Amino acid sequence: MVAVVEANVAGTGGVVAIVQGLLRRPLASFYLLLGSATLLLAIGLVMVLSASSIDSIVENGSAFTVFLEQATSAGVGLAAFGVALVMRPLWFRWLAYPLLLISTALLTLLWLRPSVAVGREALWIQVGPVTVQPSEIAKLALVLWGADVLIRKRSLLAQWRQLAIPLLPVSGTLLLLVGYNDLGTMICLLILLCGLLWVSGVRFRALLGLAAAASGVVMLLITAQPHRLERITSYLNPFADEQNTGHQAVQGLYALSTGGLWGVGLGQSRSKWEYVPEAHNDFIFAIIGEELGLIGCVVVIALYAVLTYTAMRIARRIDDQYCRLVAATCAIWLAGQAFINMGAVVGILPITGIPLPLISAGGSSLVITMFTIGMLATFARAEPAAATTLRTRGRSRWGKMWAVPPSPVRAQQLDPAAPGR
Repeated sequence: MVAVVEANVAGTGGVVAIVQGLLRRPLASFYLLLGSATLLLAIGLVMVLSASSIDSIVENGSAFTVFLEQATSAGVGLAAFGVALVMRPLWFRWLAYPLLLISTALLTLLWLRPSVAVGREALWIQVGPVTVQPSEIAKLALVLWGADVLIRKRSLLAQWRQLAIPLLPVSGTLLLLVGYNDLGTMICLLILLCGLLWVSGVRFRALLGLAAAASGVVMLLITAQPHRLERITSYLNPFADEQNTGHQAVQGLYALSTGGLWGVGLGQSRSKWEYVPEAHNDFIFAIIGEELGLIGCVVVIALYAVLTYTAMRIARRIDDQYCRLVAATCAIWLAGQAFINMGAVVGILPITGIPLPLISAGGSSLVITMFTIGMLATFARAEPAAATTLRTRGRSRWGKMWAVPPSPVRAQQLDPAAPGR
């Protein structure tokens, strides 16, 4: 018996040693990021096809309508990923201000638009065949711009006035423009902003003050529109009105409970037969739980955990302070959004209507998330050990495709006018 236990311990120690050895490889962050994101994207495409097939047949006569739209968005997202992958780390800092202006202009246009659109239609701007959700662009803009402001003011962060100008007025305007139509995304932006401030080293007292002020604004926005207040009351007891305000929450719980440990089988969900609203979007996690069971849900959660860990690992290992701040904030953004979505499905949080990153149907969200993954991959390739390895590979034709550009530190030495560390 003792020998068996010792053998098991030795085997476990061997597995741990192998994992530690793999994590010490120079490109471990890069491959972990690509692996987890690719698997989440693949699961998302399969589950969108499964969850949307019935609604697509009813509305369009084809089971593949929504899936083809999502596949097209995935193709655009892969192109965005490729663009981010070939960019210099310093370019993302230059991109911050144009992206902030574009997102603010689009959100203002959305706010000024005549209120003929209702529900989800009020969140998009359509330009010909292209539909854009400005709030998704605002997430990336706030990360890139906010990190730049905090890095420039890093020696003055202890002074409230220096912190408040211009970060809080600009971010507050952005939050209100988003929250007017989409409170769920506004909450996601608040988490992102708090994460940005926390990672940059802002005092905890300032974070508490910001959280208190933000909570007051959120409460005002909730009470301003009856349907938002209904979501809070239905969250407290969804079964009290399961045919009306609590319908989506209750049906999501039924779907999860039906799946059991192994699920009813891929494509075999009954809840997607117009029982669960937004089955291919906000509540796709309920369909995952029904068709793939608890095991499928655990796999999805584990992949998000790996993605978050990898982004934090990149933030810890990269030299440039701006890239470090952006990577850590992106980890908080993606993990927070995934938690809010899954928490609403399982009933521990109110329903907010935000998508599950890389899995839910939605073009703007998928493209922006894929661009963010590409940006993180660029940072992973700029880790000191990874950069050295890739420059060595650059001697071959294949290696030149993956060779990293000069690091932000080296770029600053070459161009003194460029933003510094």
